[in-house]
Amino acid sequence: MVLIIYDSRTGNTEKVAHLVAEGVRSVNGVNCRVKRVDETSLDDLLSADGIIIGSPTYFGLMSAKIKALLDKSVDIHGKLDGKVGAAFTTSGGTATGAETTLLSIIEAMLIHGMIVQGNPEDKHYGLAIVGAPESEEDKELCREFGRRVARLTLKIFK
Repeated sequence: MVLIIYDSRTGNTEKVAHLVAEGVRSVNGVNCRVKRVDETSLDDLLSADGIIIGSPTYFGLMSAKIKALLDKSVDIHGKLDGKVGAAFTTSGGTATGAETTLLSIIEAMLIHGMIVQGNPEDKHYGLAIVGAPESEEDKELCREFGRRVARLTLKIFK
């Protein structure tokens, strides 16, 4: 099961989360749950095989709510080892800190021993969308990101 956790103030990151979920669900054999960060427990993290975390870009970093969940996850340190991880973000424009936001989330995943899904073609560190995913190209980027993570999760946990 892939868990998608997100924080969203304007709704942009929430829209991305649901499009990523469409991609995950399109892979046979993989279930998906989407949860707001404030509704996510440590048990949710423990029960997932793959965890995708999405945050708006705030000053080049993840939101305070995402950071709080990751800070709380110290209580389960070592128990996420070997799970699949990936990150996505929405930002207000290009060169506004999206990559550093992704890396801040990925750093926490690596400290937990998670296997992070990258992309050798484009969007190497994860998915970054400027504003809301309005164009068909952006929507397909979201779905393909979800499919990539789902396929890796299936490879590891079948």
